[in-house]
Amino acid sequence: MLSAKLVRLIETNWSEIANRLWKEVRKHPDMPNLAEKTEAEMREWCRGILEDLDYMLSASKQQEVKRRFEVLGRMRFEERIPLHEAVLRFQILKDKIIGFVHDQGFPMSAMHLYAEEELELRIGRFFDGCIYHLVRGYEAARRVAVRVA
Repeated sequence: MLSAKLVRLIETNWSEIANRLWKEVRKHPDMPNLAEKTEAEMREWCRGILEDLDYMLSASKQQEVKRRFEVLGRMRFEERIPLHEAVLRFQILKDKIIGFVHDQGFPMSAMHLYAEEELELRIGRFFDGCIYHLVRGYEAARRVAVRVA
């Protein structure tokens, strides 16, 4: 895949992307709960996703991705983070990744444009799946809490 080099660039520079995410979350008016998280917590969350992005993008890892992000959904519920904030953080992270790649100033050859397009498609599908499983985990935890109460 042509986008593999770009994925490695993202993995190597996860810290820069985490900084961009942190700045956006802190000032976003719809994210007061996540804005209260420490920078270290935000960076760790981001690192956990981006440092092994190539591994996570692998189609053969779908069950692992499903399990991992459903667990994250349950954790967000238990932390009393509103679901819309948890989803919005994923959407912002996706935008920060794509923005980071665009900001690298690569020469705009046809091959590079194709690689960026391929990357955006792969990242978009991955984050769509992450959000879906996050919501499933969140809803499952909410159902359990309702039954217990």
